[in-house]
Amino acid sequence: MEVTRVECQIGGRTLILETGKIAKQASGAVMAYYGESVVLGTAVRAEPREGIDFFPLTVDYREKAYSAGKFPGGFFKREGRPTEKEILTMRMIDRPIRPLFPEGFNDEIQIQAFVLAADPLFDSDILAINASSAALSISSAPFEGPIAAVRVGKVDGKLIVNPTYEELEISELDMILAGHKDGVNMIEVGAREVSEEHMAQAIAFGLESIRTILAAIDELRAKAGQPRDWTPSESNDELKRAVYDLAHDELVRRRQIAGKQERQTAIKELYEQVQDQLAPKDEANPTYDRMSVRKVLHDLEEVVFTQQLLSTGKRTDGRGPNDLRNISGEVAFLPRTHGSALFTRGETQALVVATLGTMRDEQIIDGLAEEYSKKFMLHYNFPPFCVGEARRIMGPGRREIGHGALAERSLASVLPNADDFPYTIRLVSEITESNGSSSMASVCGGTLALMDAGVPISQPVAGISIGSVHDEQQRLLLTDILGEEDHFGDMDFKVAGTQRGITGIQLDLKERVISAETIVKVLDRAKEVRLEILRNMLSVLKRPRAEISKYAPRILTIKINPEKIGAVIGPGGKGIRALEADTGAKIDIQDDGTVMIACMDADGANRARDIVEQISEGAKVGKVYNGKVVSIKDFGAFIEIGPGIEGLCHISELSDSYVRSVNEVCKLGDFLEVKVILIDDQGRVKLSRKAAMAEKNKAAD
Repeated sequence: MEVTRVECQIGGRTLILETGKIAKQASGAVMAYYGESVVLGTAVRAEPREGIDFFPLTVDYREKAYSAGKFPGGFFKREGRPTEKEILTMRMIDRPIRPLFPEGFNDEIQIQAFVLAADPLFDSDILAINASSAALSISSAPFEGPIAAVRVGKVDGKLIVNPTYEELEISELDMILAGHKDGVNMIEVGAREVSEEHMAQAIAFGLESIRTILAAIDELRAKAGQPRDWTPSESNDELKRAVYDLAHDELVRRRQIAGKQERQTAIKELYEQVQDQLAPKDEANPTYDRMSVRKVLHDLEEVVFTQQLLSTGKRTDGRGPNDLRNISGEVAFLPRTHGSALFTRGETQALVVATLGTMRDEQIIDGLAEEYSKKFMLHYNFPPFCVGEARRIMGPGRREIGHGALAERSLASVLPNADDFPYTIRLVSEITESNGSSSMASVCGGTLALMDAGVPISQPVAGISIGSVHDEQQRLLLTDILGEEDHFGDMDFKVAGTQRGITGIQLDLKERVISAETIVKVLDRAKEVRLEILRNMLSVLKRPRAEISKYAPRILTIKINPEKIGAVIGPGGKGIRALEADTGAKIDIQDDGTVMIACMDADGANRARDIVEQISEGAKVGKVYNGKVVSIKDFGAFIEIGPGIEGLCHISELSDSYVRSVNEVCKLGDFLEVKVILIDDQGRVKLSRKAAMAEKNKAAD
């Protein structure tokens, strides 16, 4: 097979797409090169599974540790289950590709993308999207693409394509944008309160580079692509008429039932009735099979749903297109937790709980890039009962991880600087009811939980989802979409932000493209609704609490001379372990001499701080210490005023009155307040209880 290569310039670097050398037995395989990154994208098409009634697209993305010259972590030293980062990238590959297959195509499509070499400057996720699209485009699958993707950043007011890790650190925008020749079909954003106008400009800017990549993929397909060989099955008009006659009027009536559970139950019963009539279970060879009947019923329900909305302007629950459902919130919902909130919007409800931890609770991220730690994490859970179902209970799936990442990204930009608030923060969003956009409910509930926990966020954040339906004559935007409006509608456009600007976006599109005009309208609508939600949230809790929960650890931060770190830690860590055991505090020391002391008891934290300072600074003349008597002699007592720091309190300095014997004043193990009165040229410390008593009496007067 002949090797074919195309290239183009993106963001000042060369993107190379090559096929014909690697993975030649796949239906399509493309090696993508950008900088020093290399990603292999493959696509395989297989016969459809028997009886299948959906499009089985599977996407897998893996970051090989060897690509960055690393060993995998863990005991087995080989790659295992996908990381959260890999799962989020799989979703970003899937979302712009899935809508671009024709209705009725049910062949098995499997896309795999492997990072074979990782440039330390860039994330490989964008390259994987482009490699996957190119591999699919040169296969025989009836893919109505290609699609292409770029990352857009904004540094010092200037938009840039495919920013480096270093540039992203200071960028006010991290946008992943995907699209095809007709326009944008996926947006993923984390931002630092970017205005709607600047967000629209960034989308238009990124689309220019997308078109350049699309031209390169089209060139590759023209040179090395296979013919597309799929013929859609003929439409069964007789079955459609039969289903219409039996179900149309009843669907119209039952779809007007206001309650979600009641409406779903009524429609489910209708499905069963029509299937039993047209494809009886007890007949050996019915005229129609039940799966085909169900598919036609579903298509008819979608038509009825759209017609009702567009003709009446009224939604199933009685709202108009722009209406927001009733909102309520509570804080301090749970005892013992550090912060909690219950946020309810219609039939969507999120219970969000905040936990404050120490440096030891940070999450260490060991991927292809340089290892780093996360001080903020948001985990999203979607139990079956939240939608009234009884199904298999498993760990978080791709959807849960994606929704949690969106909510986390939307809140991250308003969190305080670690120097000002040195806590590790974990939010958990438990979805207790769901009927539309529970991820945005997690953002709203997350804001309230953070404020309830006393986290000094810079601005409250709220989020909302905007949907849409259309026919040949009109398009209708829907504020605060229901689950069925997401299912039957054109899109789920989630926007989160503060009163100042946008902090997060996620666009899932079911139709082919979203126009620039619609994007602007959605962003403006989302801002208007977001401000209304924020007003409602602030009526529950106006600002973060002045104090953190009494159940949260107290963290003190001090700075010591880095040369004294060893003295604090002690031989083999003996000193710091003894200090932690004595005070009940957790002590973390960084290489620059920053010491973080965390303790559930404020007194324990203060005592640990004093001891660390004593060790690092040594004894100070004029300072009073609470020391322990470690040795008694005829001439005085030796008192330990800090780990490894002892001084002599002469018998004449034990009291302001005459002392015949040291034992009259103290015994071994007693604690005495003493003042350092002298440190001689040999480093010997002289102490005085008499001077400490005089200072205390003076302060009392």
